[in-house]
Amino acid sequence: MFDSPVSASAYEVLGVGAEADDEALRRAYRLRLRQSHPDAGGDAAVFIQVQRAWELIGTPEARAAYDRGRGSSSAEWAGPQAPASPRPDTRPRARSYGQPGGWRRERYLTLIREWVGRGVDLADPYDPQLVRSAPHDLRRLLADALAEEATARVVADLGMGYTVWHDVAASRDGVPDDKIDHVVLGPSGLYAVLSEDFGGPVGFRRGEIVGPHVVGAPVTDLVSRLRVIARSAGVRFSGAIVVLPDGDTLDAITQLGKVRGTPVAVAARSALSTVLRQGVAGAREIGGTELFDIRTRLQQRVRHV
Repeated sequence: MFDSPVSASAYEVLGVGAEADDEALRRAYRLRLRQSHPDAGGDAAVFIQVQRAWELIGTPEARAAYDRGRGSSSAEWAGPQAPASPRPDTRPRARSYGQPGGWRRERYLTLIREWVGRGVDLADPYDPQLVRSAPHDLRRLLADALAEEATARVVADLGMGYTVWHDVAASRDGVPDDKIDHVVLGPSGLYAVLSEDFGGPVGFRRGEIVGPHVVGAPVTDLVSRLRVIARSAGVRFSGAIVVLPDGDTLDAITQLGKVRGTPVAVAARSALSTVLRQGVAGAREIGGTELFDIRTRLQQRVRHV
């Protein structure tokens, strides 16, 4: 919240400009509280976001700190960085194949250069001012790449009992971006995982994600792509999971029930490890030789975009 390429700033959430004085800020905060309060018919997720915005800029000290650090640094958006003095990490990690966020990062870099124009020296394609001035579709590419990388870090920490394939091709009609962000195999089952960042709170209706910046039917599309991989590899998925930034849903875990016969859950990123360890409600667990067989089939058939 407030720190992705597509998220609104704390000022935008409160509906004021960054130059607003303290009294105008207080008036805007009270108005937005009334408008978004669930008891008055507002959206609970937006109500929480308004409160968080006030925490960030509601006092002169907090506002000054927010303004100094407003926007991420380009280093935070430029992808995984090696530590200055790398130390060996002896913890067992999940098996991982493919490059999380790689396809979307490549598309972003290509399109941001086209948008800036030929002959223009683009010293830093991740400069926050440049990113926030770019069209929404470009910012979404970078935001989703960052979301995929964050999910990959969570899955990696689950340990050696898990295997994950990133950027898995699931094309039905030769569309290059028809992919599944992550395919995760573990004791709780086999899951297709979508990492998303819509830039703000979302809701749910009839097993689908809805919101002002939600385009199409992300859950239905994920289930359709899951079926492509299932047929190709001869495996059966236990369910599907959509991962969203913390704060963009009212509950940390939302069980959507079955969508076209597939159990689906939406998880805040901080709750993802819990969902992957416990499984989605109604999903079938996998164990013993079946887990080994599924891993072998996927390893033979998976292709990356």
